[in-house]
Amino acid sequence: MDRGSAAADHLPPAHRSDCALDAEWIGRTVVISASGVLDMLTAPRLEAAIAASLQQDPTAIVVDLTGVDFLASAGMGALVAARDLAGEKVSFGVVADAPATSRPLRLVGLAEVLGLHPTLDSALGRPRG
Repeated sequence: MDRGSAAADHLPPAHRSDCALDAEWIGRTVVISASGVLDMLTAPRLEAAIAASLQQDPTAIVVDLTGVDFLASAGMGALVAARDLAGEKVSFGVVADAPATSRPLRLVGLAEVLGLHPTLDSALGRPRG
């Protein structure tokens, strides 16, 4: 066992660099849900998932960060890159309401750029019920 993986085995789950991604299609809107840690090790996976979704010609992409415990600058960069890749023809939004996700996005001024929403229903334009 190398030293890097041995050290990671002793860290609490919130400090490990693992991120689960899931894509769900609702009509022509894809919701990409992330959970865990979104950092420089996992951000490329998010970018790849969004790029793959764009190949299927969605009208909208929603990235749901509700399950994300830690959002690093690399994760924010991946969101901006994805927004740019989506272009003007694809609606783009991010769901984040927890301090670990929405606060950094607001602090660096990305809430407006990315289309930040507090809930998935809000991002999908569904009325609160």
